[in-house]
Amino acid sequence: MRKIIHIDMDCYYAAVEMRDNPEYRNVPLAIGGSSDRRGVISTCNYQARAFGVRSAMATAHALKLCPNLVLAPGRMALYSEISQQIRDIFSRYTHKIEPLSLDEAYLDVSDCKLFSGSATLIAEDIRKSIFEETQLTASAGVAPCKFVAKIASDENKPNGICVITPDKLDQFVIGLPLGKIPGVGKVTLSKLNNIGLYTCADVRQFPFEDLIKRFGKFGAIIWDRSHGLDDRNLSLSRQRKSVGVERTLAEDIHTEADCIKMLNNLFPLLEKRLNKTKTPIQSQGIKLKFSDFQQTTVEHKCQQLNQDYFLELLTEGLSRQANRGIRLVGLHVGLADSNESQQLVFSFPSTED
Repeated sequence: MRKIIHIDMDCYYAAVEMRDNPEYRNVPLAIGGSSDRRGVISTCNYQARAFGVRSAMATAHALKLCPNLVLAPGRMALYSEISQQIRDIFSRYTHKIEPLSLDEAYLDVSDCKLFSGSATLIAEDIRKSIFEETQLTASAGVAPCKFVAKIASDENKPNGICVITPDKLDQFVIGLPLGKIPGVGKVTLSKLNNIGLYTCADVRQFPFEDLIKRFGKFGAIIWDRSHGLDDRNLSLSRQRKSVGVERTLAEDIHTEADCIKMLNNLFPLLEKRLNKTKTPIQSQGIKLKFSDFQQTTVEHKCQQLNQDYFLELLTEGLSRQANRGIRLVGLHVGLADSNESQQLVFSFPSTED
């Protein structure tokens, strides 16, 4: 029987800042949003979430929801360092670890002999060790398969644990809203709702063939998850699919010349990041976000990094501008031979170097 634990740190970046800065502990706090209101929130603490603030939200909107929101710039180097410390804790229990990001990971503890093999006690000890050694809290989900473990880790946040034993698996899954299934985003959920599917119980009553016709291969995944089926092993080796750099601007720019200037500033940063991967590329792309928050991406195959080629992509992207200002410029490259997708995008502050 497989025993999967999903560990998810509680509001990780914000928690680190609250740990190190007592003045942040009892106020709504967001990380990553810039004080000029043009940035995007990376994450926030639970006090801020009570006002409706969420990750990936524009700073301006977050401040409308929570006028007293405190903005902190974030310290990625420190977050990465602590993440490695947490990963070292994981390795005391198993070598089967699949990191999903700096603040969450799957662990397969099926072969772990500690605590007589009890995944529940192992998860509790991991959470205890994380707190004792970092003064940060983590939530855990324990289940026989990956997707249920991930959902379970969110059930009793913050600083909680949810255990779904094999005999309780079907009961837990059947009542799940389909939006809880990893991979079911807003668009897919809307399509599912439009045909009367809201929970896993609904999917079980829906013809399998119709689900495949409407959703293709992902329809089969939805069917399996709705029946509590997930035989995926942990991905112990993850390759990056792309590397990118992007910058949100303090003020909108409007001309091709301004965009070229930004491109010239970003290119050396992209080149530096790419050199660290030592991986061949298979495409180059450019991203523009306009003043109305709509964005466009232009990407074409290219096997050698070429700064001039970004100029061609920029011309195509600007053809979609429609007189709108530009608030963000980004460059990225697609990496070759990636079996497991992991996107790495670096965001930089709006002040130019």
